Amino acid sequence: MTMQRSTSTGAGRAPARKAAVEGERVARRDEFEWLARAGLVARGVVYAIIGILAVKLALGHGGKATDQQGALATIAQQPFGEVLLSLVAIGLAGYAFWRLVRAAIGHGPEASDDTKDRIAGAVSGLAYTALCVTALGILIGAGGGGGDPDEATGGVLGWPAGRVLVGLAGLAFIGVAADQGYKGVKRRFLEDSKTEQMGPRMRPVFTAVGVGGHLSRMVVFALIGVFLVRAAIDYDPDEAVGLDGALAKLGHSSYGPVALGVVAAGLVCFAAYSVLDARYRRV
Repeated sequence: MTMQRSTSTGAGRAPARKAAVEGERVARRDEFEWLARAGLVARGVVYAIIGILAVKLALGHGGKATDQQGALATIAQQPFGEVLLSLVAIGLAGYAFWRLVRAAIGHGPEASDDTKDRIAGAVSGLAYTALCVTALGILIGAGGGGGDPDEATGGVLGWPAGRVLVGLAGLAFIGVAADQGYKGVKRRFLEDSKTEQMGPRMRPVFTAVGVGGHLSRMVVFALIGVFLVRAAIDYDPDEAVGLDGALAKLGHSSYGPVALGVVAAGLVCFAAYSVLDARYRRV
């Protein structure tokens, strides 16, 4: 009986060991690094569009508050839009794959992750997988958005314990915002980069756009979280906002265009940071 149980346990662990070995093999391939770096560039492109459109809105030169899905739709509307969006979709797929593999095995070819990093990597990988699917949907004409946040929230609020789930999601966004702020203020993002390879002019530029970018993401993630918590407390899905809604709230705040302009400029900084990070990140 004991021998049979041991044999069964060993057989059950075999697929897990095989998956781990395969993950290690993938992480050591040059293509894995290329996909990761292409993904960072694609992330930068998406944030650049969001930030530039928000800056134009703040300055009164047109523009609009949009989110990642809206940025992808904007790319598709440009000359050679399908080609550009295809390249971005490949980059997003690479970024998602990199984050998910790192989450699964705990390291890449150049750096290792702790438990918090692996959890964050898994969440980020799933989010960018969904964004890649959105890009593919736009390319094949299946639609260009991930749904209205208040509609999604309204659906969850109708579930058993739905208010709790929406409230927890809001607290999670607030937690992510706090982490982004901590990384920005303490410059912890530099720990993931090859600062020793940066020249005397590059490091201050890289640091500046990294700080500005992380602090701007802190603001928008905090707003998303706060409004999700309010939606849960008030049992009102109309309270929920996404990235575009958070930017719009800034535009309608007491400081209006100034607040929106500062955060939008920070998102452009995050875009620049992402592109530079494609060169210097320890993947």
